[in-house]
Amino acid sequence: MSTTTDTIATLAKIRTIELTTIGRRSGERRTIEIWWFHIKGRFIVTGTPGRRDWFANVLSNPSVIISTSIGTFAATAVVIEDAEFRHTVFADPSANWYSSQAELHRLIEAAPMVEMRLNLD
Repeated sequence: MSTTTDTIATLAKIRTIELTTIGRRSGERRTIEIWWFHIKGRFIVTGTPGRRDWFANVLSNPSVIISTSIGTFAATAVVIEDAEFRHTVFADPSANWYSSQAELHRLIEAAPMVEMRLNLD
């Protein structure tokens, strides 16, 4: 990639990533395959309501690694609590699968959601 802008544009087209967190109890690396979305200039990882180990891990240690087809990036996971933005994410056509899993109000209120702030320096 030639510039940060090019990297972001390419990453925005990728749907599936590997997310590596640090286990909150074990302290060991834990990697899962998960979707992410680029909405309003932010990289978002979310899920359906319920307990999610990846989310519990980022609550304990927000430093994560994002692996994609174009490279691996350090990032910081920041919990998104803003209901309006959460609605924006779940209403976005790219995230429409979630609306088949739970009602919109339930997703907005209870689904895990974090922004992945990439370290592209």
